[in-house]
Amino acid sequence: MTSVYDFSARAIDGTDVSLDRFRGQALLIVNTASRCGFTGQYDGLEKLHRAFADQPFEVLGFPCNQFGEQEPGKAAEIAAFCAASFEVTFPLFDKVEVNGPNRHPLYDWLTEQKRGFLGSKAIKWNFTKFLTDREGRVVARYAPQTEPEAIKADIEKLI
Repeated sequence: MTSVYDFSARAIDGTDVSLDRFRGQALLIVNTASRCGFTGQYDGLEKLHRAFADQPFEVLGFPCNQFGEQEPGKAAEIAAFCAASFEVTFPLFDKVEVNGPNRHPLYDWLTEQKRGFLGSKAIKWNFTKFLTDREGRVVARYAPQTEPEAIKADIEKLI
């Protein structure tokens, strides 16, 4: 697989989605959680989504329960929480694993493209972010504490 567009994932509503549907767009891919100290970043992610709504850019949220069991709900509960608490309108996907033997293939590829601290493929916590360019290549990886607003200039360079 050579680009992010070669992968697919199950959307929060249970439908299978080919990421090829986002071809030509820069993407910010984030593993999310509803009960995390960084959960407030949903607000910043939604602001990015709205700020670039008419540009070739999209935020993709991938809930994950691997860190402190901070995303225990079912898909419908996660979707309802995100809509009610943060008015999230960017695409959300069903829960995935981002580490270990059941790591989603997308995350296996993302972490191979941009490794973390000391070259580790492991995702360290919720709200790790990957930015891809409009050709589907990973151009940056951001730590969980990086606020979405701090990524805005990098997105602008890509669109």
